[in-house]
Amino acid sequence: MIDLSTRYLGLDLHSPIVASASPLNGEPETARLVEESGAAALVLPSLFEEEILHEEVQLNRALDAGSEHFAEALDYFPAIDSFATAGDRYLARLDAIKARSEVPVVASLNATSAGGWSRYAALIQSAGADALELNLYHVAADPRWSAADMEAADLDIVRSVRASLGIPLAVKLSPYYSAMAHFAGEVVAAGADGLVLFNRFYQPDLDLETFDVVNRIELSRQWELRLPLRWIAILRPQLGAGVGLAATSGVEDGTDVVKALMVGADVAMLTSAVLRHGPAHLRRVEEGLRSWMADHDYESVGQLRGSASQATSGDPAAFERANYVKTLHSWAAPHGLTPTSPSSWPTARA
Repeated sequence: MIDLSTRYLGLDLHSPIVASASPLNGEPETARLVEESGAAALVLPSLFEEEILHEEVQLNRALDAGSEHFAEALDYFPAIDSFATAGDRYLARLDAIKARSEVPVVASLNATSAGGWSRYAALIQSAGADALELNLYHVAADPRWSAADMEAADLDIVRSVRASLGIPLAVKLSPYYSAMAHFAGEVVAAGADGLVLFNRFYQPDLDLETFDVVNRIELSRQWELRLPLRWIAILRPQLGAGVGLAATSGVEDGTDVVKALMVGADVAMLTSAVLRHGPAHLRRVEEGLRSWMADHDYESVGQLRGSASQATSGDPAAFERANYVKTLHSWAAPHGLTPTSPSSWPTARA
């Protein structure tokens, strides 16, 4: 029998296949389908502080409309003692999903203010989350803020949330920190129990007819897994076995999970593949993982994990700069096309 069990953020999981944040995980009915299809844990969509503040501002504007002009306007609406915000609805869904789930449920938080991080982290814990994924997602666009300033602010957030939590904390990072290995260590030192690599920034597009900024979600593709593979391979020996590492972005099938485990990840997280193929795809991913392990005589995830990290690889430089040079030289021209013979290049046709 092949043992797929693993441990992530101190949580015992029946396999390393985790359903990361997606709309399917945010509702009790669909979350249950994802779990029944084999997900070893569920990560809920992020709670965004902006959504909560936007609703509160809009409600206050609606209630105040006209009140400064006519005395009778004060009687238009009954007094409201409480208002269910996006935060309240999120906590209610978390409670409902947790009540029906037999696997760990990880909440996700994306706040904007120092107080927002700590406040909602504590509420999420009270609602029953098994762990919290802290989503550090912002663009360093202010020229007055240096890289050191941005990193210091992020580390303050991690410390603040850690101080308000009694459950495991994972921090989901972007790949754009200038000294990733150093910063990853600092995040762990600030209180993170694990790292999720990496956050995908959704880039805006432009409509050339209306000149509007267009928001489009592009589901990830397999090639995007290469970046988290590289950094997990580098970070695993540096951070040690006690720090949880999750690979996300580009995990499509069982062989992708194998790759994530080989470089040192504890779990591989899927969103785009589940949205693209449906929850039942998780079963196929697990079958692919089992099949590969059986074919290569691996009996457990523990035996497979870290077998190709930077510390254990026969060519550690493959994960660093030497990899860049070798990759460039690995390019092969299409049949009949050579870089040194321009005459062989196809010509553009009108």
